[in-house]
Amino acid sequence: MKKIFILTGEPSGDKLASKVIQELKKNNSQIEYLSVGGENLKALGIKSIYDLNDITYIGFTNVIKNIFKINRKINETVKAIKDFDPNILFTVDSPDFTLRVAERVKKLNPNIKTIHYVAPQVWVWREGRVKKIKKFIDHILLLFNFEKSYFDKENMSNEFVGHPLLDETLESKIDINQLFEKNKALISVFPGSRVSEIDVLMPVLLDFVKLMNNNYQDFIYIFHSTKQHYDLIQSHIKSQNISNCEIISDEKIKSHTLKKSVFAVAKSGTISLEICKSKVPSIILYKMNFFNYLIVRSLVKVKFANIINIAAGKEVIPELLQTKCNPKDLFKAVSSFIDNPSKIKEQVEKTQSILNTFKTDISSSKLASKALSKYL
Repeated sequence: MKKIFILTGEPSGDKLASKVIQELKKNNSQIEYLSVGGENLKALGIKSIYDLNDITYIGFTNVIKNIFKINRKINETVKAIKDFDPNILFTVDSPDFTLRVAERVKKLNPNIKTIHYVAPQVWVWREGRVKKIKKFIDHILLLFNFEKSYFDKENMSNEFVGHPLLDETLESKIDINQLFEKNKALISVFPGSRVSEIDVLMPVLLDFVKLMNNNYQDFIYIFHSTKQHYDLIQSHIKSQNISNCEIISDEKIKSHTLKKSVFAVAKSGTISLEICKSKVPSIILYKMNFFNYLIVRSLVKVKFANIINIAAGKEVIPELLQTKCNPKDLFKAVSSFIDNPSKIKEQVEKTQSILNTFKTDISSSKLASKALSKYL
């Protein structure tokens, strides 16, 4: 029986990986899997060797503080992969962790084929990484077509597969109207998938909700959460005693809720593509400690944080970063859309145009699964 070890580093990677493996399972049931994954891979019956939260760190300073623990986890992961002896090591995103593991695995056993999904953002910073990566990654799967030139230049095996979050999916019909108060419009809020992000952004988001409540009476704020962070987000909301906030962690209900929303406020990241796919206008926000911010600003070579804005070369989706990530600026930005339907229409039209350049004719999850099959 063929074997695949799936290595992710955070919930978004777990979600991406699960879509690919779900496609692979349709065509080949004779594959044994083991992983470092989360709830999405677990739902496919794939065991994780430890809890994904053990390696989900954010920011340079947090990594430095946890460097010994991270190194122990790298050693533990490398040993588990070596013992499992897979045909393929399928690494997904989180390059600072997954690629360090892949490099060591390749040295120990060159026969293991290494396929990486979601290229490191070499177009943002450290373009020279491609030369190093090609020494231990056999094939890299790209989400965006404009990335190809960076890997072609170094003659590294690569393939544009599009973004799986943009795949057309058949969803079960769910009536969410009974879940929330009638005659109230929904605003979806995405406070992040890491504890450190949630603790930083929730106070900003809840103060924003208070400002909104002082000016608008017809909104319910739906906080999208993973199951493991439900209680954390709940504790933040309870501490502020706000009645028109709800939390959802069920993936099926999340999707339907987003599509029913009139607006979304989200932590910068992959979720922005899901929001755009649902044709919902949005604003992104993000805040890190000042030391981390100085490091990032000195290294990056793009003007924007959001992939839509990067592809457009201008700010299509407002970005409230660092000092701008505060309740007053957030309220001002959101209300400018709520009070101006033509502004909403303009953003949605522009995002749809850009999303079309990220899509492939065939499902990206199918293309990625076919790439894995070729190496089995």
